[in-house]
Amino acid sequence: MLRKITLLSATLVFSSLLSLSFSASANTKSTQLSQAAKATADYAVTRYQDDMVESLRALVKHNTVAVDGLGVDDNPAHVAFKAELKKQAQQLGFDYSDHGYVVVIGLGKQKERVGVITHGDVQPVDPSKWQKSPFELDTSSEPGRLIGRGTEDDKGPIASALYAMKAIKDNKIALNKRIELYVYMAEESDWQPLKDYIKEHDLPEINITLDAEYPVVTAEKGYGTIKLLFNKQQTDTIHPYISEFTGGFFGSQIPEDASATINNANIVLLEKLMRKAGSYQGLKVEFELIENTLTIKALGKSAHSSKPEEGLNAIPYLADLLSDTRWINNGPGTLVNFINDNIGLGLEGKKFGNIAYQDEFMGPMTVSPTVIKQADNSIELNINLRRPQGKSKQQLHDEIHQAVQNWNHKFAADVQELEHYIGEPFVQKDAPHIDTLLAVFSHYTGIKDAKPIAIGGGTNSRLFPNAVSFGPSMPNTAYTGHSEHEFITMAQFVLNLKMYTAVLVELAQ
Repeated sequence: MLRKITLLSATLVFSSLLSLSFSASANTKSTQLSQAAKATADYAVTRYQDDMVESLRALVKHNTVAVDGLGVDDNPAHVAFKAELKKQAQQLGFDYSDHGYVVVIGLGKQKERVGVITHGDVQPVDPSKWQKSPFELDTSSEPGRLIGRGTEDDKGPIASALYAMKAIKDNKIALNKRIELYVYMAEESDWQPLKDYIKEHDLPEINITLDAEYPVVTAEKGYGTIKLLFNKQQTDTIHPYISEFTGGFFGSQIPEDASATINNANIVLLEKLMRKAGSYQGLKVEFELIENTLTIKALGKSAHSSKPEEGLNAIPYLADLLSDTRWINNGPGTLVNFINDNIGLGLEGKKFGNIAYQDEFMGPMTVSPTVIKQADNSIELNINLRRPQGKSKQQLHDEIHQAVQNWNHKFAADVQELEHYIGEPFVQKDAPHIDTLLAVFSHYTGIKDAKPIAIGGGTNSRLFPNAVSFGPSMPNTAYTGHSEHEFITMAQFVLNLKMYTAVLVELAQ
């Protein structure tokens, strides 16, 4: 007997709920843009927007995902990407230096410097989910959008920065500070090589990171991972039981795929689950019943794990679909019970013991299951945290431990804690160029009284002196980096070029 049924509920449109936040500590006095900044920005857009697209096209074609066991200069894609960067930099008239994981592209010889911090590596992709290759800049599938891995995070900003610098060079702007574009090759996987570089090199006095959103990011939540192990056990029952539960792709992506297999299933259970699946907006669910084995596949919507509200996490939604049954503690069943009891469909960990909290400026901690790793005898669940200031690392660790132990005791389970990682939040209070960045943003967007904001993600701003993030994503706009539909609109790409040019003129004059 074969019954294959696909259920697709109405599409739910997600939008960012972020708004421009106010920071009591920020100095936001009015700053007027110089005529040189405005004229050079206009020139950049008039002269170089097509060249900027071609620059991005050449950068996107390199699959710069980190490969386990391969250093940057042993990874052919990274080597080729850096060769392309060098070619573009030298053609535009800039100096270029390669320090392995860090590339520096410079304009000017001045002693004082302005740093522009970017990264050239990208997150993994599932090519089957893209209309064209994710490593081919797609300008035709959706007119007005530049689609491809890295277009927003972070190869688009690299191309914009290069042509902002070129416009400044063309216009012979008298600089008091050298401009240095930093391209780091392991931001998505390993920050240690950058930390090692920083120990051995002097850094610019002021810096902007092009890896977040506007208007100016002065606070970033700390990245964390809870790692839990569920031991698989032999199941001997005539009742339905979960024999497999999978989901997730990588830790900093809200997963859009999850699947479950139920043994000893029947048509009654199938019909019950189908009815319930119809209540989830935006979730696509497939059911396949062969003999007494039921396979369920859930498709949600991927997003950056720093913004879980912009995605639809298939792991907890599929677990919730199965929540009307208390499953046997055989590993996969234990996992589903645990997710339903301690995470559910909420985003802030309010069911997970006492771990939930929030900060007035940085917002609440978010708690998102992102990856389920399979082994012969166990299942590992990775839960992504994005935590604000307000609790110590030790307090949060203790609260996680207590919640897991309490659940084990209550349900006679054996969930084991692996080594958790709990990163520190970052708050920038004293960067002297915040007013300038806000003035440029307000001038070109028409958004008045913009204030610094906090984000859930973490950027390399925290490693550089006087660093804050400035774009490339607009407020109240969904961030597509780390998703399976990454793009930047042409309008935003051009606006970024204009704002980056103006900012660099103002900061380097």
